[in-house]
Amino acid sequence: MTNKTKIICTGIALLMLSGCKSAKLATALQEIERGEYYKASQTLKQVYRKTNPKEDREKRGEVAWYMGYVYDKLMMPQQAASGYMNAERFGWDDPTLQLRIARALHHAGRYNEAIKYYQLQLQYFPDDDEAKSGLEGAMQAAQWKLDGSRYEVKRFPLVNSRRAEYCPAIWGENDEELYYTTSNDKVTGDETSDITGTKYSDIWVVRKDDNGKWGKPESIGDLNTKYDEGTPCFSADGQTMYYTCAGGGDGLPAAPQIFVSRRSDASWSKGTLVNMLGDTLSTFAHPAITPDGSYLYFVSDQQGGQGGLDIWRCPMENGEPGFAENLGPEINTAGDEMFPTFSPDGLLYFSSNGREGMGGLDLYSARLDDWGTWHVEHLGAPMNSAGDDFGMTFMHHTEAKQEGWFSSNRNQGKGYDNIYSFLLPSITVRISGTVYDTDEEPIAEAIVRIVGRNGMNFKSVTKPDGTYEVKIDRSTEYVMMSGKQGYLNRKSQFTSDPEEEDADYVVDFYLPSISEPVLIDNIFYDYNKATLREESFPALDDLVALLNDNPYCAIELSAHTDRIGSQEYNLDLSQRRAQSVCDYLVEHGIDPDRLEPVGYGKSEPVIVDETLNAKYPFLPVGQSLDEDFVGTLTEEQRAVADQINRRTAFSVTSMTFGL
Repeated sequence: MTNKTKIICTGIALLMLSGCKSAKLATALQEIERGEYYKASQTLKQVYRKTNPKEDREKRGEVAWYMGYVYDKLMMPQQAASGYMNAERFGWDDPTLQLRIARALHHAGRYNEAIKYYQLQLQYFPDDDEAKSGLEGAMQAAQWKLDGSRYEVKRFPLVNSRRAEYCPAIWGENDEELYYTTSNDKVTGDETSDITGTKYSDIWVVRKDDNGKWGKPESIGDLNTKYDEGTPCFSADGQTMYYTCAGGGDGLPAAPQIFVSRRSDASWSKGTLVNMLGDTLSTFAHPAITPDGSYLYFVSDQQGGQGGLDIWRCPMENGEPGFAENLGPEINTAGDEMFPTFSPDGLLYFSSNGREGMGGLDLYSARLDDWGTWHVEHLGAPMNSAGDDFGMTFMHHTEAKQEGWFSSNRNQGKGYDNIYSFLLPSITVRISGTVYDTDEEPIAEAIVRIVGRNGMNFKSVTKPDGTYEVKIDRSTEYVMMSGKQGYLNRKSQFTSDPEEEDADYVVDFYLPSISEPVLIDNIFYDYNKATLREESFPALDDLVALLNDNPYCAIELSAHTDRIGSQEYNLDLSQRRAQSVCDYLVEHGIDPDRLEPVGYGKSEPVIVDETLNAKYPFLPVGQSLDEDFVGTLTEEQRAVADQINRRTAFSVTSMTFGL
């Protein structure tokens, strides 16, 4: 994170110096005061080599501390840790030293060592919030790395050079141009920055050809100057680019500012300064326009923030920024929050070094709920690493859930940034099933409607084999209804799992016919009584649900007995049993006017169908299970036939009740 450090800085606060310094050390400190960290690192190396480790311990410790400091600024954590630890070894007394060592080790991915130094800092300063947060992050980092995530990350070698490339931004209706910031050797201008040791950065682009293949990187032209340009973003229509420029010469403000450029004939105009309420003393950088163009998000150190660099936003009115507001402590911390960007669906992404993280800048997403509260989530590994991870851009046309590019200086000893591609594969979550009638015959052209709390409202039509299949989202509640003319509707409810993995749910429907009696399975009565047994309640509760799903349906409740006993006795028993079922339904909210209890006794024995014949081959298809036939069966077979005849069923009598 070399050039970007300079782009976001307004100049370092003056160090409080005391005592006499050697000429060379004084020179290094002046370079540090000017923010010339690379130049200072070279000077400090010379001073350090000339000090005697035995005779100049105090000076050697001081020089080592400043070496750690400048390497911190250059985002070279291994070297920074070495500098600070050398300062400790030579007895340099500084109350922040343990914390600085801990942070550098954390940034270098040396988590166990970082934990030790965070704990040392907390022994002396138990209320140090930065040490507390750092300790928690270092303790979690190994687990984040172990757990990983569904993100797939690869280095994007096409645009990466020996210098820094960062902050990619996709452009075009078909994602055909990728812009990024670079300090490669071919950028505009010949000067080398004393801050970073590299040339000043420009905005470059790679374009896809007609076959979708990326071409060679090239400068975007006249927009680039001898100063720093970078961190581009684009309006939704692709005709406006906002970016950061840091100069200080040719009449430009000393602090980095946001500029705007317009597209014309496939090229970009020279940038003009965006008037951020007339403030040219504060940093205004890293612009990000919302997908609907209503807000411009940016990074600033202006007054009213939470500390360090914060993310702010201002409404855009006729292309001009309105009053700026800080996103508040739910987003911003005492550290630095930078590089805001948006996914196509409007979710905010940003980087922070002030939260519990894996080291350096980590990537986070932030969702704003309906009550105006931000919910922040760490992206985990491999999107995050011990290095600096930042500057995402998202493709708009991809089959994946997310796809794009971001920047990172992971595994870079000199702190240079590279661009990486990322891919978050879509999760396939499906509901499938079959719609049957109550005889388990599939129903073709039945309607299955699915309504979700996420706003989904989808209708599917079953295939000739009665099947359907619908894609849904994870972690969502759904209500489903199936129906077809000639059948009653059935409803089902369920919630998909929150797990980040593919899933298939099976929901079958069994639709009762309107034109034929429907057997109610598992209805049981006490022997020779009309009292319902408790085992009957689940089936009756299902019937209550069916009637609630079909509020205009009226039914006849019929009860039937076996052949044993007189017809008079069986008529009375079956009538009382049918009434018991109706009473249960009424107790559970069904209008009694929708119900007609009828006891048929033994007058309507079952006619054997193919389903019964398949289950009991001794019962011929089409045979009535009347007294004469049952009398010809064996004792065991008679018991089966009697059980089949003892049944409770319903028949639809009206589909216009209450209309």
